[in-house]
Amino acid sequence: MENTILIVDDNLSSLEYIRRQLQDDYRVIMATSGAQALKVCSKMRPDLILLDIEMPDMGGFEVLERLGETAALATIPVIFLSANHDVETEIKGFECGAADFIAKPANKSILLHRIGHHLRFHRYQHMLEENVRDLEGGIVLGLAEIVEFRDASTGGHIGRSSRYVQLLGETLRKQSRELSNALSETSLDMIVRAAPLHDIGKIGIRDQILLKPGPLGDSEFEVMKTHATLGGEILRRMYWRTPMQHYLKFAIQIAESHHERFDGTGYPKGLRGEAIPLCARIMAVADVYDAVTDNRCYHQGLSHGEARQIILDGAGTQFDPRLTDAFLKIETQFEHESRLFRAERQQ
Repeated sequence: MENTILIVDDNLSSLEYIRRQLQDDYRVIMATSGAQALKVCSKMRPDLILLDIEMPDMGGFEVLERLGETAALATIPVIFLSANHDVETEIKGFECGAADFIAKPANKSILLHRIGHHLRFHRYQHMLEENVRDLEGGIVLGLAEIVEFRDASTGGHIGRSSRYVQLLGETLRKQSRELSNALSETSLDMIVRAAPLHDIGKIGIRDQILLKPGPLGDSEFEVMKTHATLGGEILRRMYWRTPMQHYLKFAIQIAESHHERFDGTGYPKGLRGEAIPLCARIMAVADVYDAVTDNRCYHQGLSHGEARQIILDGAGTQFDPRLTDAFLKIETQFEHESRLFRAERQQ
């Protein structure tokens, strides 16, 4: 399949010069500004980007940073093009995630060689990630199940809540054009993979509190709340050791922020509104729905209707109103899934 190269440069003559050198070997698309490049990438994902550093309004470093904010675009190899760069600029570029630097005007042979090298390396890296994914994913899921195993009353929670996360994410993507890019198929897949790790921090909570059959006292609840921060720390260390597992970035956000509240009264940081990562806002609804409908040692599971009312009452305070709207659109699917899970549990 023909690879697509995006060239980004505010200099039209430079754009045309590079286009002519690549057009026989690659499909070439062009952008004359950083903003235009991001718009192009939101509609179609190029295989590699040649990016000028010095551009008005939005320079190459900012474009690279913005690409990194979207999981589906963060792994695109980016080669910086610059007529004037020094060692400090190159170091900054590599620290920001650039794959390479090429001086302008680019020699055709060097340009084709560098592009070919990075495309081959990216394909190899992708294949390696796919091979490692099943093995590594099984190990990480096993860690989440160890936490769940400690508290038998929550059995099956990670599987059920992950399914609810998937349903909410798919619905939100369809109903919000604004969020469709943040919830691309790739991003949502990583969020669903990350969801089982939301309570990984509970591995550090002592049994006297975690397994207490009745309500927690104030001091005990303060200890329980630390599982969010602890979970983020555990996952951050895992990500530091396995940086190619990009879904762990979502797992960190979910673990740390799924107990934040939309009105800013949650924990551990008291984040408000859209300052709470989207993946954590999705997890919050899924987590609460499963927690209140499931039988626990400290309460009898509520009906779907009662759970529905809790989520509606929390719109704008505990939950993002867009998430409660998404829940209402598919509440029959939630109820159906809940019944299936309960039936399986009784077998």
